[in-house]
Amino acid sequence: MRGVILQGIGGFYTALDESGRQHTLRAQGKLRRERLKPKVGDKVELTPSDGEEHGWITRILPRKNELVRPPVANIDVIVIVAAAATPDPDLLMVDRLMLNARRAGIDVRLVVNKTDLAPDSAGDIVDQYRGAGVSTMRVCADTGEGIDALRDSLKGKVHALAGQSGAGKSTMINALYGLALETGDLSRRIDRGKNTTRHCQLIPVEGGGMVLDTPGFSLLDSEVFDPVELKDSWPEFAPYEGRCYFQPCYHATEPRCAVRDAVAAGGIDERRHARYAALLDDMKQKWRDRYD
Repeated sequence: MRGVILQGIGGFYTALDESGRQHTLRAQGKLRRERLKPKVGDKVELTPSDGEEHGWITRILPRKNELVRPPVANIDVIVIVAAAATPDPDLLMVDRLMLNARRAGIDVRLVVNKTDLAPDSAGDIVDQYRGAGVSTMRVCADTGEGIDALRDSLKGKVHALAGQSGAGKSTMINALYGLALETGDLSRRIDRGKNTTRHCQLIPVEGGGMVLDTPGFSLLDSEVFDPVELKDSWPEFAPYEGRCYFQPCYHATEPRCAVRDAVAAGGIDERRHARYAALLDDMKQKWRDRYD
């Protein structure tokens, strides 16, 4: 029998089989010996409990993608949620989330929430990502603006919402699917959201897809890779590749760089490039320290 893991807590897993029945399972010892740990979203072969306390996961089927933090697999789309205001949008986090998703082979959508609070800010965020190879939408989970269009774009897909705490991820899921996930009140003292999501859980929704609400401040730990590869995750740089004086070019501080010239001419957003440079410096340091 086959199923998909919806949740895992304390060594017990909840899986949904192809007939719509849920099973409580544990991983067989052979999986532990092979150092295979089931993740939410995994497609598995299972043996039902047959009247016992739990059944068994006997095999984890090949994953099309996976993430380390949160530990999930087989995600079709990651919806990155940024608030237009309250809290102030952390676009460096957005770029890091986008980078990690793309390197994992996962499609990305950027959704700007709370447009009613700061419509100009919402428009500015969308403008920064023109040419960045990402679909952008403006929504307001509280008023319902844009919710129907977002729901239609996610129909039939396994999707996760990610972004800084307080951006409205749980509120958005509630608006999309009529669920009742816990949402947190924004802390006025520190102007930062309280993280209310404790465990990853896949929830089947109307249309045949599933939604996963990820913890706030998630997906921040990037893998360590050769820094020269970072530019490959910035699609707006692609038209200028091969036109720089130095090869390879990091597109950061080098003279006679076609990408830097495009930034100066307004063809690439200056703030987006500045965040790229910050992430590049961070990756260079991690690359130097990788054997420490």
